[in-house]
Amino acid sequence: MAIRTRSHDDGKTDTSGQHVALIGYARVSTPDQQLSLQHDALQRAGCDRVFDDQASGARTDRPGLAEALAYLRAGDTLVVWKLDRLGRSMSHLIEKIGELAARGIGFRSLTENIDTTTPGGMLIFNIFGSLAQFERDLIRERTQAGLRAARERGSKGGRRPVVTPDKLRKARAHIAAGLTVREAAARLKIGKTALYKALEGATA
Repeated sequence: MAIRTRSHDDGKTDTSGQHVALIGYARVSTPDQQLSLQHDALQRAGCDRVFDDQASGARTDRPGLAEALAYLRAGDTLVVWKLDRLGRSMSHLIEKIGELAARGIGFRSLTENIDTTTPGGMLIFNIFGSLAQFERDLIRERTQAGLRAARERGSKGGRRPVVTPDKLRKARAHIAAGLTVREAAARLKIGKTALYKALEGATA
């Protein structure tokens, strides 16, 4: 239920006089899944508006989420039923919540009981962020270690060559027998351009 405009009646006024609102976001991945469970939970949580999508979490073009983010104002809180309704991965989730925080907007997940507008909720969010950074650092460290080991063995990281020495030898034999480069490449199931480059490199 996408709401594009916002009236002064939406939300509540906090003790400082700031107008704030709880804005819900619901998402299902396929048409056979129902949004009603999430809608009911978000409404029970006191959400003033609920935006939704029927799309995979891996998609970046989620109109409902885009409208919810545009609708939110500083002091508001974005509420979801579960963490995976917002982010497609831990790093993506951390990024989105960080963007909300930079705008002065809170985040709340009902199932995991996380609320970044509270000290405890912000602590959990920071722990998640640290774990995500640790995972990225660990992957980078392992990648660098693998490349160093490959260099020590005298090889380079990356994809194996398409035209191996054996295929290059066979290609030359086919061409010597009268086949064109295109025909030789097709017979060896390699790309014509790759074979041309391999032949040129061998004669350079």
